[in-house]
Amino acid sequence: MSSELRKLGGSKRFSAIAIHNDVVHLAGQVSQLVEGDITEQSKDVFAKVDSLLAEAGTTRENVFSVQIWLADMREYDGMNNVWDEWVADLNAAPTRVCVEARMAKPHYKIEVLVLAAL
Repeated sequence: MSSELRKLGGSKRFSAIAIHNDVVHLAGQVSQLVEGDITEQSKDVFAKVDSLLAEAGTTRENVFSVQIWLADMREYDGMNNVWDEWVADLNAAPTRVCVEARMAKPHYKIEVLVLAAL
């Protein structure tokens, strides 16, 4: 197990990826689709997650915890349709929480935080 801390991507405000003790921590992922509905934004966010996991050297199979924030819980079913596709090929889905929260920008419908093993 590596105790080295590595940070990848992002900006002065935050890192996109932090890796410590063989655990990959992704920054909260949001969609930049201003006009996108919950389905489109969810697909966009989970595609970003896949890309960041690959950059970190892991895959969604190693995801063990996901936190999801929705701007409106009435869109829970729409997000879950995308989630169900995203986890369909996994041996077991990761632990997950999904709650409603006010988002940083009005067009954000979903934000996702992911933890994965290397």
